[in-house]
Amino acid sequence: MTELAWIENTLTSARPQAMGALVRYFRDLDRAEEAFQEACLRALRNWPMKGPPRDPTAWLIFVGRNAALDGVRRDSRNTALPPEDKISDLDDVETDMAERLDDAHYRDDILRLMFVCCHPDLPATQQVALALRIVSGLSVRQIASAFLIGEKAMEQRITRAKRRVAEANLPFTAPNAVERSKRLGSVAAMIYLVFNEGYSATCGADVVRASLCDEAIRLARLLLRLFPSEPEIMGLLALMLLQHARSAARTDADGNAVLLDDQDRTLWNRSGIEEGLALVDKALRHGQPGPYQVQAAIAALHARAKTPEETDWEEIDLLYQMLESQTPSPVVTLNRSVAISKTQGPEAALQLIAPLAERLSGYFYYHGVRGAYLSKTGRAEEAREAFDRAIALARTPAEAAHIRQHLDQLAVMTQVN
Repeated sequence: MTELAWIENTLTSARPQAMGALVRYFRDLDRAEEAFQEACLRALRNWPMKGPPRDPTAWLIFVGRNAALDGVRRDSRNTALPPEDKISDLDDVETDMAERLDDAHYRDDILRLMFVCCHPDLPATQQVALALRIVSGLSVRQIASAFLIGEKAMEQRITRAKRRVAEANLPFTAPNAVERSKRLGSVAAMIYLVFNEGYSATCGADVVRASLCDEAIRLARLLLRLFPSEPEIMGLLALMLLQHARSAARTDADGNAVLLDDQDRTLWNRSGIEEGLALVDKALRHGQPGPYQVQAAIAALHARAKTPEETDWEEIDLLYQMLESQTPSPVVTLNRSVAISKTQGPEAALQLIAPLAERLSGYFYYHGVRGAYLSKTGRAEEAREAFDRAIALARTPAEAAHIRQHLDQLAVMTQVN
């Protein structure tokens, strides 16, 4: 990994805690974002020359706060700025002071900020989008992709949410227990979307951004501490643990994606799987199966199968049917089609996803999956068109490379036939 790549990954990992602390300090979303961006710029100038600080997050909080305060002084014209050499980050004093910060207090700022962003005065669609933008720093494109809407519409949604927060003077304090319960669903959804962005990265060269997965799991643990008897939070944590346990096997030595059936299961993290399975069992004993528990139960069936052939696809199909009834979604139906292809064949899977064509026309995975089914039924030309469409919609080089592998296999099959 290059030095700049390491810095970029560090800044991405530090953003949740840093933004949480800066918002708590300034109680202003835009000012906190500007402060963090300024701190990142100074890190890019400073760290390559002097090396990274011991605690990058504390450094970013300290430098970002001071930069924003300098901006406030300039705007208010109340205090003349000292000479640049007295406040510049080129001096080692900032690093020394940042490294003395006690990190215990800002580690949980992120959870507080998520509850703030999920204030009931904001429409539900704006809550999660705002939280993803402010807390995790996901781009408008990434968030729009998660919601299956256009970038322009998502940018307007986030702008409206920010404006509403400012105009309503919403409090940036931790909500009480009753308010936390009301916002729990939105916070859980935000955590899972952060995990998904790490699990299937929508930008950059990496298939997986482990730092986002780890952060989402950490936040879910904190949330479970707040709601220890909530089965859906148990399910959420279990789902992420079971999925993340497969990370080491999801890419090959060249960084290419490896499908579940082709993964080396000895690389799966057994301790993560065991913890996830225990949480699934504990959650389901409550007898209140919600969407996260159902998805965790599906992941558990994959985790328990020692080989792809041992996977209980019929049970997975039944669980997806339950999930469709709880949270109807074209993406859920698309995922269910995989189970149908295993139990009833690719033609049945194609029939299941045919009605989704319009709603998922801009969804990379729809065209990739459809191409795979078409290929298995011998419809090579249609498969090629679907794969070409998937490549056009690929968000990362890894996604495009994965589909090109299918195209290469299709070309070989066509020549043989």
